[in-house]
Amino acid sequence: MYLYIGQILNQMHELLNFRNEKLLRHALTHRSYVHENPGTGEHNERLEFLGDAILNFLSGQYLFHRFPDKSEDELTRRRSALVDEKQLAKFALEVGIDFRMRLGKGTIREGGFYNENLLSSTFEAVVGAYYLDNDCDTKALKKIIEPLFDSVPKSVVTSRSDVDSKNRFQKWVQQNVSKNPPNYVTVDESGLPHAPMFLAKVVVEGKVYGKGRGKNKKEAEKAAAEDALIKLGES
Repeated sequence: MYLYIGQILNQMHELLNFRNEKLLRHALTHRSYVHENPGTGEHNERLEFLGDAILNFLSGQYLFHRFPDKSEDELTRRRSALVDEKQLAKFALEVGIDFRMRLGKGTIREGGFYNENLLSSTFEAVVGAYYLDNDCDTKALKKIIEPLFDSVPKSVVTSRSDVDSKNRFQKWVQQNVSKNPPNYVTVDESGLPHAPMFLAKVVVEGKVYGKGRGKNKKEAEKAAAEDALIKLGES
């Protein structure tokens, strides 16, 4: 029996190796578990917020160095593909987070251990907690996260990022809101004459869905569409 437990510990992914086990348990605790088990502590949504910010930073740094010839717009699309819900859910499975999640019984009955949204958000929470457990040192986390990024086939990142963000957002709008296409509006132009910077917003049925900046109007509109997709969880 002790040998079996030892084997399990040896197989545990490094991302789940915490000095403060309470912090890991906190990261694995979903709101539904806390609701059904009052007094068991806080759910993981604050850690999820932190982990999301850290993953965006690490993925941006990773892509910046890996693709020195790519434009800001292309790097933004590739980052969105690298840390989208589906991809983070795959990372969660690879790390072994799935059945370690602390979920309420109702959420488990609804297939919570296989839910991409729960898997991805818990992965973000664990990343945030690992960062705190290592004294807010991104270097320790980078050594673990970059191999996960490396494991993503280049074709996956490329195929997702090559689909124009404006086309993807228009498709979402026509499926969910209106048959009319989104309206892009340039709301500001700043910078020097030889290096202008544009700010655009994308509007659907009078509602602003996203904003973005670019070196020209086209780039700003793409950035606004990407911002809208990220906010909608469709990036």
